[in-house]
Amino acid sequence: MEQKKILVVDDDPDILDAVTWILESRGYQVVTARDGLEGLANLKSENPDLVILDLLMPKMDGFALFKELQNPSWSKYQDIPVLILSSVREEASRRRYELETGHELAVDDYVEKPMDPNVLLERVEKLIAKKTR
Repeated sequence: MEQKKILVVDDDPDILDAVTWILESRGYQVVTARDGLEGLANLKSENPDLVILDLLMPKMDGFALFKELQNPSWSKYQDIPVLILSSVREEASRRRYELETGHELAVDDYVEKPMDPNVLLERVEKLIAKKTR
């Protein structure tokens, strides 16, 4: 079976370590980025099967990265599922994105920090299965 690749974009090294450990324990290949700009660069170079995205980061936050992905120049990456992993409550994040962009935050899933590793794995597995269908 081909190893699935997951891009984790988060500025918190402890979260990156924890999420990497959780995902690698299930056989996923993990690529990390510490801000949105690095996230976009890794998206291009690695072409992952799933993106796990924090919202609050320096340089380019998760909102800006997600908005950038809606741009037609990124269309070849638009079938990659995005799972938001954030300490910001889901309703607040969705409202902020709608106010800033006029669009809905149409991500594939949303997990609030602190996350339950089992919930995270369950959501990741579901999104990857959906993409490979």
